[in-house]
Formats: sequence, structure tokens, C-alpha cells
Amino acid sequence: MLDFFVQYGLFLLQAITIVVAIVLTVVGVIAASAKSDKAETGQVSIKSLNEKFEEMKGILEESLLTDDEYKEQEKADKKKKKADKKSKQKPVEKNRVFVLDFDGDIKASAVDSLREEITALLLVAKPEDEVVVKIESGGGMVHAYGFAASQLHRIKNHGLKLTVCVDMVAASGGYMMACIGDRILAAPFAVMGSIGVVAQLPNFHRLLKNNNVDYETFTAGEFKRTVTMFGENTEKGKEKFVDELEDTHLLFKQFVSENRSVVDLDVVATGEAWFGIRALENKLVDELITSDEYLLALSKTSNVYSIGFEEKKTLPEKLGLAAQAGITNAFNSIITSTNNSRFFR
Repeated sequence: MLDFFVQYGLFLLQAITIVVAIVLTVVGVIAASAKSDKAETGQVSIKSLNEKFEEMKGILEESLLTDDEYKEQEKADKKKKKADKKSKQKPVEKNRVFVLDFDGDIKASAVDSLREEITALLLVAKPEDEVVVKIESGGGMVHAYGFAASQLHRIKNHGLKLTVCVDMVAASGGYMMACIGDRILAAPFAVMGSIGVVAQLPNFHRLLKNNNVDYETFTAGEFKRTVTMFGENTEKGKEKFVDELEDTHLLFKQFVSENRSVVDLDVVATGEAWFGIRALENKLVDELITSDEYLLALSKTSNVYSIGFEEKKTLPEKLGLAAQAGITNAFNSIITSTNNSRFFR
């Protein structure tokens, strides 16, 4: 019996030793990862969309053509390449098109990658190059989207042609960005516009008062704080807050007018949003076409490159991605199963 407890104690000690070793290893890797991340925050990547389209075409041709037809196609391609070499003619230099993606949340978080991508392309861009920015955003914080719009202005200030493509939505702050483009292309049912400003917050003052809870705010400056969630909001404070919203709206309208003078602000700056077809009628966009169709057409005459910036994630972030994805998928499933209505922001 004593021998059993001795053996069990040794086993338990070994198990504890292994667990401690694993924990120490993980902690060490996390620390090393965090330290290396300080030196390297991310990396710019570039991909040829022409090659992507050719690869797709090749896969389909190989599947759809008969063996004889595919061999004939290969012979024709080889013959053409030989003829091009013998002619000793310089290949026609194609225009270059750089494609950027901006998928915006309420904080315009994608601006961190956007600024890196724009800096990279401006280092190599030529005056004849075109930049295509695909925007998907329902808007968000004024200062965040103002900064994102400033990044697109860098492209214009560099003398490059800027085309904005919207497949689903560019509203509010999203449209603030879109209106900087020389041309705005939208899908027929993309949501555009929403040139307005909104702010909303709950107020718990009466609830706190009914429970004998005081909430004190101390400020220096008459309008340092106008409205709060917990204090009693005065009419003067609310009026001042509305004045600030009106001023922000005025700045928004001026910004749109400066960058897209063809629109009638009295018509479009009401806070309303329009589908692409109606947006075209109101001159919020220039053409109804999807980004896929536009880029495929460009690839016939231009070298089209997709530029991206991938931020280097720390090990803790990597470990949390799976859990975050699981929670997000579960939440989306609940929303999808319980809601059949359309919503506009």
C-alpha cells in the first residue's frame, strides 16, 4: 500500500513538472512574440490580378475543352510566343492600376492599413497610373473618417487618377471618402449618401435619482460638458450639443461640395441614403458597374495589382482569433435566424 502512494506521488510530481514546463514555454513564446512585434508591425503585399484572371481562365479551359482542343490551344499559344520573340519588337508597355480595399467599421479601423498601402504605392507610382479604392462602409466616427478621407487626398495630391468602387455601401463617412474620387462607380443597389450627422445616448439620471444616487460632474469652461449619460441634461446644454451637430453637418456639406461640385446639396445633404440607381440620378455616382466588372475590363489593357497590408499579430492575438471567430459566427447566426428585415444605418 505504501509503495502505491510512493508511485502515485512520483506520477503526480511528474505531471506537475510537465504542466509547469508547458506554461513556462508558452509564456516565453508570448514574451518573445511581443518583443519581436515591436520591431516589425506588418508587411505590404502585392498581387497581380492579371495573373489571377489568367489562372482562372486556364483552369476552366483545361476542364471545358476536349484533349484535342486543349492541345491546339497550347500550340497556338506557343506559336504566338515564338512569333513575338522573332519580331524583336518591344512589348507594349501597359498602364498600371493599383487596387486598395477599405472595409470600414464605426471607428474606421482599416485606416491603419490604408495609410501604409497608400504610402507604399506613392513611392513607386507614375503620373499615368490609376488607383482604384474599393470602399465598403456605413460610416462612423467623424474624426476617424475625416482622417481616412485625408489618406485618399494624398493620392489626389500626388496627381494620380483616383477611382472609387462601391459594391454594397458607402454611406455617411463612407461617402465622405468616396466623394474624393475622380469617378465613383457603384453597383445598382449599393447604398450611397447619408450626408448627415447623428448622435444618441441613453440618460440614467431619473433612475439614479429614484435610487438616491447622486452623479456629480465638475468642469472648467461653460461648455466643457454639454450632455451626459448620468447627469441631468439642461436645455442649454442640449441646445449647444445640437449646435455642434449642425456645425459638423455644415462642414460635411462643404467637404462634399468641394470634392463633388456636381451634386445639389439641398437635395442630397438631408441625411437620406439612396440605392445606386437613384444615386446616379442625384449625381452621387458616375456609373453603375460592379468592381469585378470594372477591374476585369481594365486587365485587358492594363497591369492591375492588388495592394494589401497585413499587420503582424502577436501570439495572444492569434490564440484569441479562433474564440473571437466562434463568438462572431454564433452572433451572426442568431441575427440571421431571427431577423428578416432590412436595416439602414
